[in-house]
Amino acid sequence: MYLEELIIEGFKSYVSRTHITSWDPQFNAITGLNGSGKSNILDAICFVLGITNLSHVRASNLRDLIYKRGQAGVTKASVTIVFNNENRQQSPVGFETYRQITVTRQVLISGKTKYILNGHNAQQQTVQNLFQSVQLNINNPHFLIMQGRITKVLNMKPAEILSMVEEAAGTKMFEDRKTKAFATMAKKERKVEEINSILREEITPRLDQLRTEKQFYLDYQKTETEMERLNRLVVSHEYHRHYQRLHRPEDDAREHRIEELKSMIEHLTTEMEALEEEKESALTRWRAQNSGNDTIDALETQANALANALVRLKTKLDLQKKSLIEEEATHASLTASKNEVSQSITEKRLHYEQIKQDYDQFKQIYDDKSHELQRTSDLIQSLTTGITAEEGHESGYREQLQAYKNTAMQSATAEKQARLNINHLQKELDEKFTLANQTAQEDQGWIKDIAAKKQSMASVQVQLSQLNWDPDQEQELHSRRSKILDSIHDLVDREEGLARKLSNLDFNYTNPTPDFDRTKVKGLVAELITLDKQNFHAATALEICAGGKLYNVVVQDEIVGSQLLDRGRLRRRYTLIPLNKIQGFRVSAEKLATAKRLAPGKVDLALSLVGCDDEVQVAMDWIFGSTLVCQDAETAKRVTFDNSVRVKSVTLDGDVYDPFGTISGGSKPQSSGLLIKVQQLTSVRQEIKQARHQLADIDKQLDQAQHSIAAYQQLKQRLDLQTHEVDLMESRLSKSKHSQLTQRVDQIQALLQEHEANAAAAHAQHQQAQLDVNRIERELHDFNANKQSKLDEMTKNVNDIKRQLQQSEHQLKEQQHNVQKYEFELEQLESDTTSNDQELTSCQATMDALNEAIVVLQQESDDTKIKSEETKAQLKAEMASVKAHNEEMNELETLHKQKDKQVKSAQLELQKTQHELERQQKEQQSAQQLIESLEQEHDWILDQRELFGEPNSPYDFRNINLTDTRKNLQKLVSKRDAMRKKINVRVMNMIDNVEAKEKSLMQMLDTVQKDRQKIEETINSLEEYKLEALDRTYRKVNKDFAEIFGDLLAGNTCKLQPPDGKTIDQGLEVKVCLGGVWKQSLTELSGGQRSLIALSLILSLLQFKPAPMYILDEVDAALDLSHTQNIGQLLRTRFRGSQFLVVSLKDGMFNNANVLFKTRFKDGTSVVECIKHGEAAAASSSTT
Repeated sequence: MYLEELIIEGFKSYVSRTHITSWDPQFNAITGLNGSGKSNILDAICFVLGITNLSHVRASNLRDLIYKRGQAGVTKASVTIVFNNENRQQSPVGFETYRQITVTRQVLISGKTKYILNGHNAQQQTVQNLFQSVQLNINNPHFLIMQGRITKVLNMKPAEILSMVEEAAGTKMFEDRKTKAFATMAKKERKVEEINSILREEITPRLDQLRTEKQFYLDYQKTETEMERLNRLVVSHEYHRHYQRLHRPEDDAREHRIEELKSMIEHLTTEMEALEEEKESALTRWRAQNSGNDTIDALETQANALANALVRLKTKLDLQKKSLIEEEATHASLTASKNEVSQSITEKRLHYEQIKQDYDQFKQIYDDKSHELQRTSDLIQSLTTGITAEEGHESGYREQLQAYKNTAMQSATAEKQARLNINHLQKELDEKFTLANQTAQEDQGWIKDIAAKKQSMASVQVQLSQLNWDPDQEQELHSRRSKILDSIHDLVDREEGLARKLSNLDFNYTNPTPDFDRTKVKGLVAELITLDKQNFHAATALEICAGGKLYNVVVQDEIVGSQLLDRGRLRRRYTLIPLNKIQGFRVSAEKLATAKRLAPGKVDLALSLVGCDDEVQVAMDWIFGSTLVCQDAETAKRVTFDNSVRVKSVTLDGDVYDPFGTISGGSKPQSSGLLIKVQQLTSVRQEIKQARHQLADIDKQLDQAQHSIAAYQQLKQRLDLQTHEVDLMESRLSKSKHSQLTQRVDQIQALLQEHEANAAAAHAQHQQAQLDVNRIERELHDFNANKQSKLDEMTKNVNDIKRQLQQSEHQLKEQQHNVQKYEFELEQLESDTTSNDQELTSCQATMDALNEAIVVLQQESDDTKIKSEETKAQLKAEMASVKAHNEEMNELETLHKQKDKQVKSAQLELQKTQHELERQQKEQQSAQQLIESLEQEHDWILDQRELFGEPNSPYDFRNINLTDTRKNLQKLVSKRDAMRKKINVRVMNMIDNVEAKEKSLMQMLDTVQKDRQKIEETINSLEEYKLEALDRTYRKVNKDFAEIFGDLLAGNTCKLQPPDGKTIDQGLEVKVCLGGVWKQSLTELSGGQRSLIALSLILSLLQFKPAPMYILDEVDAALDLSHTQNIGQLLRTRFRGSQFLVVSLKDGMFNNANVLFKTRFKDGTSVVECIKHGEAAAASSSTT
């Protein structure tokens, strides 16, 4: 990992954003004049690495790091450093996958610091951990050798030098950890002492006290338990004594007689049960004898099932008929539509054929003239030049003559062929016609049946026409009904929406008296007002004028108002306006006329803008009669304060002008738009009312037409069935032999007509060709006789034909456009007809299926009805056979009644005896009352009374002296009452809490002692590891120290060794050998030699555990040029795996640097220039 980019902005002398790139991975040098900002680059790097000791960057606080301390408008210092992280072996922990690591540190003028790691905000500790993992601990910077570090090393004592070695070995961290561990142990000790103190001073005394109170509480509970036991013993003995007295056995005669009567009743009951069994046996025998027939239950079940089946079939039949009616309506509508389209097609086709015929005739004339023009023109061309315009070969009269002869021959051949076809078809026609006459008798039966069916259909159609009912009318009524329902739903939605907005106008009350007349409650003022749309603009002014009175309730008199307030159960407070207690007031006509004269067209009396019923007119006069509504503020001011008017005014915007000098307004009231919404709600409710009236009228019409509709549907169903039968019969008839022969005869006759027409056309063409041949021959003869005059005549004829064609061309196009228009319309109508036919076919199929289903259901219903009647007859016969059986059962029933009478007599005597016994039992009432009293007072008696007096139970009374027991009980009660004043009833919970706290503290004490033991064990193990690591580091650093010093000062060596009588872990000091003589003290060396010794020691420590980057700030200041050159070479050769950033003013260092950065001061800010290795020598000449 090495430095790749450095971005400085607002930091010290770098006011503008300075982007320093092209850093060499190994050796970089920074030079420049004093004060140009070269050391500020190193300070910026230390800043972003997270330095906390600002003295290392020559600042006393963070504000010193901002350019001119923020006084030049710069309020933030920001440094960004980008590391190349492609070498995964040197990557920080957790950042092995990043190719680059970007770290930014910013400090604001307020002193707030912010870290950004790879584009994300980060904590300072996170950044420090990142750098510490790669030996870049900026707060103990062994990789940073600043100015004065050399002198500091020279003056170090053995313990300080040892500290440097420990830092290189990493054991310094162990010392820090050990110090922290000792501090933690001290805290643990304090915690132990604190816990012991709590246990000793708080917990233990409190526990002792609570344990004493607990024992006293347990004694109290024991006393109370013993008292409860004795109390139960006394009470149970008392209860048991009364209970035995209450339930002692009675041997008197009454109880004996009761037993006898009960025995008698039981005996008679047994005999009655025997009679019941005999009756059941007789019934079983009867059922066994009648096992071959259906039982009554089975017949009743079957009859009920058939009745249910009839109901179900009738329901299905009604549904099918209803569906058929709907399909018939659809079919009728489609048929009507089809007829309209067919009629339109017929009319269109007639008109089309007429204009098509005119067009074809006109087109034929036009084409003939065009052909004649072409032929004559070609003839003139051929006669004059000998070459035709089209074919490019010789032509003339002879060529045309030959063409007409060929036409004559072809037409003659066509006529002959047509005549042959006619003869052949005529023979087939005679044969088929004869066969058709022979087979005609076979279809007479079908024809008669079809005729009969059609006659029946005609009769049904006559009946349909006599009903005077149009199914389209029903469809129209249903359609209108559906539309009205949709309209009502929409209006109701609107009504509910408006009602929600006007929920504060809801006035609900309960009738104060049963005969209360609700018409005496007129309603809220806002609902009683009617406002025309032309006056909607004045709604706000009217609302201001009425104010809170809009929500007042108008009633007929004060009696009604009193009843509502007292017993109307009003949900909130209302102000009532009794009509008999108010007097209306209106502005005088003179004042109103004056106001209107002052502002013509801009003033109206508020009362004139609203409407209402006559019965509440006095309320409206009282509310609106004394206020004017003005169009604007100026008008209101002029009218209100005029001495001849002096009436309160309200503007359309809601501003109020009072003649006493007060003006209010400025904003619309919360109820703005209330009157308009009320009018909208009233209008919607009126529309709903009208729509419901229309719906009722339609329902009434449908109800009145139900008889006609039912009759029409029945006749229509018959007609459809007959139509379907006729269609089936005609379909079968069309497939008979006679029908096929007749169809063939018709086809042959059509073919004969076609061939006759073809023969006539061929004959006419032949005659025309013969005429043309004669004409050409005649013209050829005339042309040979007088060539020039014939050419002139033909030329004139060509010109005439051209003129005629030009005159006819426009008319031809118009006729062609009309023909195309009618063709398109006919195609569209035929397409509609095809679609209509498909729908009709589908509808007819549905109707056929429904008719078949109706026939099947009707047949099934008739069969079920017959079965139901048969089952009822069988049930009636079976009931007759039961009658004989009932006579036998009646005899048994009579005997049963006699026994029952005896039982009732015995029961009556038993009841009398029991009444006498009850009188005796009243004597035991006192005992019963005592028992009940004890049971109510002591609820445990009901659970334990079974044990009262039982041996070896808690209630064994054999060995109890009740008198002594009562005395002991009284003593325990006194003792319990005395102890109750001293006990702590919460002691059990309190002692549990204190004991839990004691247990928790003991656990904490044990945990702290275990932690302390672990810390001591860890310290011991770290101490061993520290000595081992220190010895290894000492040997390696000592060796490198001697080698580096030998490289810098050839032929000499040095070493580190402990002071006399001490070990390496107690301190180290430097020994130098110059010229083979070991110096006793560094004071014997020159200044340069001492600097080399210090530098060698520092570099040897750095080489032990290389960091990815080293910073050296003018470490060669006290050295001459040769030593500086040696240092540069040393850095290049011995530290290849690390990046060096060296600030120096000597060219001996530049020559070894791969990249040189030169700083200079420009316009009060620092500027950095990058120079590559080849340019370093040139740059050094300009550096001082």
